[in-house]
Amino acid sequence: MLPAERPLERMAAGGPSGLKDSELLAILLGSGRSGLSAVGLGEELVTRFGSLQALGRASLAELARCKGVGPTKAARLAAAFALGARSAQEELLGRRIERPKDAVEFLGARMRLLPVEMLLAVLLDVKGRVLAIEEVTRGTLNESLYHPREAFRAAIAHKAHSVLFAHNHPSGDPTPSAEDIAISREMKRAGAILGIEVVDHLILGGWRQGEPLYYSFRERGEG
Repeated sequence: MLPAERPLERMAAGGPSGLKDSELLAILLGSGRSGLSAVGLGEELVTRFGSLQALGRASLAELARCKGVGPTKAARLAAAFALGARSAQEELLGRRIERPKDAVEFLGARMRLLPVEMLLAVLLDVKGRVLAIEEVTRGTLNESLYHPREAFRAAIAHKAHSVLFAHNHPSGDPTPSAEDIAISREMKRAGAILGIEVVDHLILGGWRQGEPLYYSFRERGEG
C-alpha cells in the first residue's frame, strides 16, 4: 500500500493536522469497498455530498445508503461530527460574549450540521460569561411551537442574568422570516417581564468565502 493510502500511520507520525479531509474520513471508515480504498471512499463521500459540512449534516440513513458505508460506518461518521460540534460548543463555556460573532463562531459548528431548525438559549452571568447552553426546541420554529415558558425555563433554573437566543436556517440563508421577527419580539417582551435581558437573537446560516453568514437582531437595531 502506498504511503498516501496509510492515513493511520501518517497520523501517528505527524498528528491529524497534516491529513486531508478524505484521509481523516478514511480513519473513521476503517476500510473502503471492493476496488476502492478507504481514502478513495472518503473522497467519494465529500464529492457526493458537495462539502464536508454537507456530509456532516447527512442523516444516518443517507450515509448508510452510500456504497461501502453501511449502518456501522455511518454511525461512526455521525458520532465523529457530533463530538466535534459539541467540543467546539464547550469552548464557549465560561467565555464572555462581547459581540455576536463570538457566539456565531462557536455555535455554528454544531448548528450548521442540523437538517432542521433548532433554538438554543445561551445563558449568561452578570459579566456576560456563558453559564450554559440549552436546547429550547427543535423543528420548524414558529409561533405555534414556540412558547416563552420553554425559552426561559433554563435561564430561570440557572439564575441567568441575561440570555442570547440563537437558531439556524438549514437553507443557509440567515434572512429572518416574518415568524422569526415576531418570535424575537415576543422573546424581548417575555424577558422584560421576567427581568432577564435578551441581549440578542441570532440566526445562523451557511458560509460565504470562509466567513459565517448570520443575522443579529441587535446589530440591526431590532433587539
